[in-house]
Amino acid sequence: MPAPRFVLWHALPVVFESVVAPLAAYYCVLLIAGFRGALIGALIWSYLIVARRLMRHERVSTLLLLGTILLTLRTVISFVTGSVFLYFIQPTASTFLASLVLLGSALLGRPFTQRFTHDFCPLTPELLARPTVHRFFVRVSFLWAVAMFVNGGVVLWLLLTASAGAFPLERVAITLSLTAGAIFFSVNWFTRAMRRDGVTVRFGGAGSPPVAVAAGP
Repeated sequence: MPAPRFVLWHALPVVFESVVAPLAAYYCVLLIAGFRGALIGALIWSYLIVARRLMRHERVSTLLLLGTILLTLRTVISFVTGSVFLYFIQPTASTFLASLVLLGSALLGRPFTQRFTHDFCPLTPELLARPTVHRFFVRVSFLWAVAMFVNGGVVLWLLLTASAGAFPLERVAITLSLTAGAIFFSVNWFTRAMRRDGVTVRFGGAGSPPVAVAAGP
């Protein structure tokens, strides 16, 4: 496996472009141009990032692409209605939907979590093809389904109780905390699953490719 620092540096741009920056753009423009201006500001940021990656022939992450599509739908609906509540309730509804999708994909044996792996931790096709790895992604999908359902529930409660100014920051804090916890448990679960299969997971140097080394002679 890549070194944790390498994984972190690989994932940070994805999270920044897809989650943090659009929220920051929304919050900053909200203070200057109001709600409708904030909608346009957050959407413009996402379009610029996608356009920049396409012009430089770089990969558009699954998270960025999906986030931009959902943000477009949210912006159109909220801009027409002028409702702050509708703007923030849509991603919460999407979180519940994503939880159900993860659950369904795991039950069908085609874990959706595996598609997002490259955005955060690039793994070789050989490693992904291992039966143990496939079983892990099926099982860890249940963990992420629960985490996203809990996240949606807490965010919905904040939406109904917090102010419009405080809600974006509180939502990010809750989402990042739950995501960090899910990542921690996922990594430990993966390590133990591979160890039970006779494979030692090692974290290499910053530039080393992801590999799995069989334990024993």
